[in-house]
Amino acid sequence: MLKRYRKWFCVSVYIIFLLAGQSAAVLLGRLYFDKGGNSKWMSTFVQSAGFPVLLPLLFYFSSSSPQSKSNNNNKDSFKNTKPKVSSLILLYIGFGLLLTGDNLMYSYGLLYLPVSTYSLLCATQLAFNALFSYFLNSQKFTAFIFNSIVLLTISASLLAINSDSSESSGILRGKYIIGFLCTVFASAVFSLYLSLMQLSFDKVIKRKTFSSILGMQIYPSFVATSGCVVGLFASGEWKTLHNEMQSYQKGSVSYVMTLVWIAVTWQVFSIGMIGLILEVSSLFSNLISTLSLPIVPVLAVFFFHDKFSGVKAVALLLAIWGFISYIYQHYLDDQKAKADKSDDAVEASKGEVEVC
Repeated sequence: MLKRYRKWFCVSVYIIFLLAGQSAAVLLGRLYFDKGGNSKWMSTFVQSAGFPVLLPLLFYFSSSSPQSKSNNNNKDSFKNTKPKVSSLILLYIGFGLLLTGDNLMYSYGLLYLPVSTYSLLCATQLAFNALFSYFLNSQKFTAFIFNSIVLLTISASLLAINSDSSESSGILRGKYIIGFLCTVFASAVFSLYLSLMQLSFDKVIKRKTFSSILGMQIYPSFVATSGCVVGLFASGEWKTLHNEMQSYQKGSVSYVMTLVWIAVTWQVFSIGMIGLILEVSSLFSNLISTLSLPIVPVLAVFFFHDKFSGVKAVALLLAIWGFISYIYQHYLDDQKAKADKSDDAVEASKGEVEVC
């Protein structure tokens, strides 16, 4: 009983991390571009560059891991559960490069599209994730899960359609097409990233610890950040950063602090995302991520003084309904697992009585 409550407590904490981190990061990302930022590679860089803030946690949880457990278990079986160093290195490099390309495509989408259109296209990651989860993670679909996906997608779509009716973006058609394609491809790649992450924990890492979560976030982020540095210099954008900082509407100090907090909040989001993949599934993590799409406009009311229309209120209610629907399905799965475990215990006790 205590173990079950502990699991749901961890899930709740990871949900808060994901929603708070993603919402703050998206708002700050919009602030960066709206106030004069224009570097795609810098926007990509800060999405992964905040990983050093997690290093103290990694050292703490790695050093506090009880070594005595290996003495209580068979040493050979313990070794078999540890992944090979070469396998981990390949995983970190692969995920890091995938993350670099994905973040760059999201940066192009955020720069070239209205935020409403961007949000609508990001919601397509649910469809991609359902596909990848079915083939890679053996994800089963029920009526409640399908209902949750539909509601969350409609919620994001309502916000996008409503916002588009009152926006005049003034974006060139060529740039619009680039942003559209980049965001769709980024959504697909991100969904593949989540499914591969879950598969890696199940098949390669095989350790459900917080230190393994941190490691899977820190090391790929290091690779992704290194790739962004190369891209920043290869593209020549590094030459414009000084002028960009000086001409930033809110001042150079605000420019630096905006980028710093974008980096930190994306790391908070990533910990929540990976934690949910570990505790539940990649599909659940993606659904919670989609829930933040209607949350961002609500926060924009307070920080950017946006109008909160009736359509936005309906979209938020639909998102909450979809979230509850998916949570209820997991509650049913949990109850079924308890019932099956109880039946197995009864059958085992009957078998012992018959032997006696």
